[in-house]
Amino acid sequence: MSGAAVSPLALVLLAAAVTFLWRALGALLASKIDTEGALFRWIACVSYATVAGLISRMAVLPTGDLAETPLALRLGAVAIGFAVYFLAKRNLLLAAGAGAASFAGGLALLPL
Repeated sequence: MSGAAVSPLALVLLAAAVTFLWRALGALLASKIDTEGALFRWIACVSYATVAGLISRMAVLPTGDLAETPLALRLGAVAIGFAVYFLAKRNLLLAAGAGAASFAGGLALLPL
């Protein structure tokens, strides 16, 4: 073994130190970030648009096994998820879960 080799314990300690350094810097800077600012509103809009685009793509132009499911079932699940989104005060996680659950339930009711 070479004399320049670093022990695994030293590597783990170095990695932990670097991780905690970045976490500490993040905690210090987090108090200075305006979460109601224009940048965060833009990030929220982009993330919602990305999710909407992906769900629309999966519902209208699916690939693989999803393409073999009826279009009405896919669009119905999207409509249920959309309704839950607004009924649950814009909770995206709950809406996506409701859409997925309604799609799974619809699949269970389809004849094999």
